[in-house]
Amino acid sequence: MTRIIGGAAGGRRLVVPSGRKTRPTSDRVREGLFSALGSALDSALGSDLSGRSFLDLYAGSGAVGLEAASRGAAPVVLVERDPLAARTVRENVAALGFSDVVLRTDDVMRFLREPATPYDVVFVDPPYADAVDGVLELLAGGGWVAAGGLVVVEREARGEPPQWPAGIVADRDRRYGDSVLWYGRRP
Repeated sequence: MTRIIGGAAGGRRLVVPSGRKTRPTSDRVREGLFSALGSALDSALGSDLSGRSFLDLYAGSGAVGLEAASRGAAPVVLVERDPLAARTVRENVAALGFSDVVLRTDDVMRFLREPATPYDVVFVDPPYADAVDGVLELLAGGGWVAAGGLVVVEREARGEPPQWPAGIVADRDRRYGDSVLWYGRRP
């Protein structure tokens, strides 16, 4: 069972797409993510997500972006190309009643080639590890990360750390069982 952990929708259950294409970020990892974001944002942008923009790439069920919205982030944009996962995100957004959450049913690389809107937090969890470097290049070079903003990459613990491109510097990493969250910051 996947649920929203904190904020206005805390405790509410989320629908998750069936099959193996989508692997939702666990409750434990999301709890760690938002705890770490609080301390990371405290030093850069203020510790609260209220009014902070949040971009969730490879959104899957939308659990991470919806958790951000529950904690006050706005606007929240979720990008997911899989039709089944996108339908699930729409169901979750409707069930939670979030008006500041937008789903873009699109390929992430194509989406990032559009004119950029800078975000305070960008979460990247591609279903395949080799996609991360190209995404990070587009984020850094395309103006997608606001000054002082954070990029968080979720990867399997046995994987290599991301190669942060010019314009994003390594900030910290946290391990949660089989997952690692790597944090980068735009100065």
